[in-house]
Amino acid sequence: MATTPYGPSGPPAAANGDRESQSAFGLLRRLTDELSTLLRQELALAAAEISRSMRVLLSGAASVAAGGAVLFTGFLAMLAAAVLGLATVLQPWLAALLIGAAVAIIGIILVVMGVRSLDPSTLKPSRTAESLRRDKDVITRRQP
Repeated sequence: MATTPYGPSGPPAAANGDRESQSAFGLLRRLTDELSTLLRQELALAAAEISRSMRVLLSGAASVAAGGAVLFTGFLAMLAAAVLGLATVLQPWLAALLIGAAVAIIGIILVVMGVRSLDPSTLKPSRTAESLRRDKDVITRRQP
């Protein structure tokens, strides 16, 4: 008869009668095998959620950087408008001022969107926490 990690009675899907006939050592071995499998699965879920959170974080950081660059460009255009305003009486600087303000508004919108995506609550591995809570409830449940 072949020996399995679950003792001489077979795989974990065995009937209740087979479970009752297993030795305490076999049951303990089975428990440790199942707990280690559960731990590996929980770690894989946590790694997947952290990976997703890092992608969101990097995307938000890139949006903040792009928004900052666009905002800086708008500021430079408004400075150019101020210089042109001092150099001439009216029309060239007014056009530059309007373009600079439009670019600055776009930059502000991009920065605000990026900052919102960097909210710490979006980075929390919620599925892993919920799964671990359920696992704890199953492990600590009382037998009738």
